[in-house]
Amino acid sequence: MTRNNAAPDDAGALPDIVAAVSAGAPAFRACPHPAYAALREQAPVCLLTPPHGVATYLITRYDDARDALSDPRFSKDMRGALDTYHAVYGSFFDALDDNVLFSDPPRHTRLRRSLRGAFSPRRVEEMRPRITEIAEGLLRECARSDEVDLMPSYAFPLPIAVLCELMGIPPGDRPEILQQFAAVTRSRFDPARSAELRAAEEWLQNRLGRLIARTRAHPSDCFLSDLIQAEEGLDDADLVSSLWVIFFAGHKTTAFQIGNSVLHLLTRPEQLEKLRRDPALIPGAIEEIVRFEGSVETSTFRYAIEDVEIRGTRIPEGSLVQIAISSANRDPGKFDSPDVLDVTRVGIQGTHLGFGHGTHYCLGAPLARLELEIALTALLLGFPDMRLVEPHESAAAWLKGPVAAFRGLERLPVVLDPSRPVGSAPETTGTPAMASVTPRT
Repeated sequence: MTRNNAAPDDAGALPDIVAAVSAGAPAFRACPHPAYAALREQAPVCLLTPPHGVATYLITRYDDARDALSDPRFSKDMRGALDTYHAVYGSFFDALDDNVLFSDPPRHTRLRRSLRGAFSPRRVEEMRPRITEIAEGLLRECARSDEVDLMPSYAFPLPIAVLCELMGIPPGDRPEILQQFAAVTRSRFDPARSAELRAAEEWLQNRLGRLIARTRAHPSDCFLSDLIQAEEGLDDADLVSSLWVIFFAGHKTTAFQIGNSVLHLLTRPEQLEKLRRDPALIPGAIEEIVRFEGSVETSTFRYAIEDVEIRGTRIPEGSLVQIAISSANRDPGKFDSPDVLDVTRVGIQGTHLGFGHGTHYCLGAPLARLELEIALTALLLGFPDMRLVEPHESAAAWLKGPVAAFRGLERLPVVLDPSRPVGSAPETTGTPAMASVTPRT
């Protein structure tokens, strides 16, 4: 594998690229890959000037990114740089953000050890039948409309419902939880929506606290009950912040990944046909799509606890460090034809950085993989003629805003059954042409 020494023709001059990436310019957010390709070649460790004003170094090459994700000189402990953390994320609810994602060992080790039982292979596989029921139920509702936006109707409700099942939250409470997390998603990095963010995070903090109290008083066989009763128990503050990060990180990343996957398959019918002919390819295809267009564009909060030099660039102590996962996963120095989506590509799992690397490797990766497998199998095989409302990606809308934390769609309008006359009811109230979603062997 060799590097292409020429940046894409549409990348522009380096100062313009750096300015666009720093500001999260609309054209960059709509398609960041030409800019990342140029940075990999010309400035693989690049100083950005983001709106929050904290010096930030962006790492774009695969080898550097993988090393940085596990480098102890780049801390994730928000307590060690609270002023910097507040400049980036705000200061409303430190108690929620003080969790396993924003901590270093030994605290991180203790929290992760307590939480990993939720995502053990046994517990995750036991959820397969229920996740399938949830997916099929959502699709039955989607099939009632001529056109449907898959993001609010399928991609987001599915992981929220799964996490609520894991935590023992009754169905009647789930719509408002989804609504409040949607408010956080809209407002987290938008100063103009600070009041909306404050209200949503306060509601969620109180709601999660009540859930913990109720579960402690009435134990069940859900994960939260196991967590409360564990020998190495967490205090209420750690329990609330742990539930918060599981919900916040666990639903957004999976929801956006469902949308990304559907969009890229619908715009590449030859790849989609391979999966429809051989559904056994779907688990491997998920790994390839996470590499090609993962839902986590850049890594979360990290800062240098000492001066660090990478490729001749000095990153001063106290600087923020962003790792461009989307760029690393398309590095031609690591992957052949990285800008090509190939659902038959082999050797991807364990190589791409879509779920991270090192100590902070995604705790919920097993559950995310299962959700994606079931979501795509049910949708693609249940609606074999599904198409975008518009013939190309113009029907979709990529996330906007100055912070390129997530890579995902604001909307994804599709027609599930183009053969059905407009305005007519589905032929059956069951799941139309639904293929069975069975365990892999």
